[in-house]
Amino acid sequence: MVGMLSMGAWGACSSAPPGGGDPPDAPVGRSDAAPTADAEASPDAAAPLTARGCFESQFVNGDIDGPDYDQFGPIIGSHCNGTNQQDITGIERVVFVGDSVTVGSPPTSAGDFYRSRLADMLVDRFGLDAPSGLWEQYDPFGGTTVVQSSGDFASCAKWGARTDDLQADNSQLEDCMPTESRLKRTLVVMTMGGNDLSSLTQNAIDGEPATDLWAQTEEFVQHLRDALDWIRAPGRFPNGVFVVFANIYEFTDATADTSACPAASAAGFGDPPPDPAALADMVIWANEQYLKAAVDTGSDMVFMLENFCGHGFHRDDPASPCYRGPGAERWFDDTCIHPNPTGHGKLAEQFFSVIAE
Repeated sequence: MVGMLSMGAWGACSSAPPGGGDPPDAPVGRSDAAPTADAEASPDAAAPLTARGCFESQFVNGDIDGPDYDQFGPIIGSHCNGTNQQDITGIERVVFVGDSVTVGSPPTSAGDFYRSRLADMLVDRFGLDAPSGLWEQYDPFGGTTVVQSSGDFASCAKWGARTDDLQADNSQLEDCMPTESRLKRTLVVMTMGGNDLSSLTQNAIDGEPATDLWAQTEEFVQHLRDALDWIRAPGRFPNGVFVVFANIYEFTDATADTSACPAASAAGFGDPPPDPAALADMVIWANEQYLKAAVDTGSDMVFMLENFCGHGFHRDDPASPCYRGPGAERWFDDTCIHPNPTGHGKLAEQFFSVIAE
């Protein structure tokens, strides 16, 4: 299942690993993958076109010094749910990859998973053949969907998956996008990285040195970048391919108080990390590099971290950095680390707004 990260304060913007810069040998994005949306806005534009502009008014206690996405020059959607670097049209096939957030998990019912809800939206938007009810269901033994492909949809996401499961250690991408399917104009949707941060957090709690933790962070981010480069490689999808993926969220509303969720100790997060500020720097850097990968490959990223902050287990704490005011709903279920039906519905809306604009 997707993991949790105890972030504490989000730390200074634009963190970097020891030595600075990107992970070693980060691939250069395709020259023909430049953003296609109009980056100019009229003075009367209803929504800001910077990430910071989107977030600065959301929280009662002011803007949070979280990831500095604007350093990479992304095109931000007017909805503020993510970027707007692709003009996604003419989709013939939709592929979901990633972790348990995408598969879906109990106690939420299959029809309420974001994957199921988003599929319904995409059927209407692109005139696709709808998937079956079995495709919406999860297999509790295999941690996948009951059937991989149905209608114009496929899912190779799996409970517990990490970024290396996209290609390096497993083969989610090629399993769901075999050669014979690549003539179809394809949309790839993904949540991935939560289990990597779960492992990172547990290693930090266990006292691993910072240099090893940074190396682990760089490695899992590089796996995500490699997967995007594979999808967007020239000629891979001759009739077009689009990618929309989410960044990485956490359930403490940036407080690092894992005890706020009663089940956190059972998931291995009963003790705080010895240096939460250092761990927060790794989280910030990882999310920044996710955004950079989106810009470099002409893909789009959903701001799941920012949108879910203030809807976790400190949502009613006026001192929380992400406090949104009284009455904010919880979007996480009792496992701490997965969306509840409301959260799944909100995530489906966020993905759809990024796809549709």
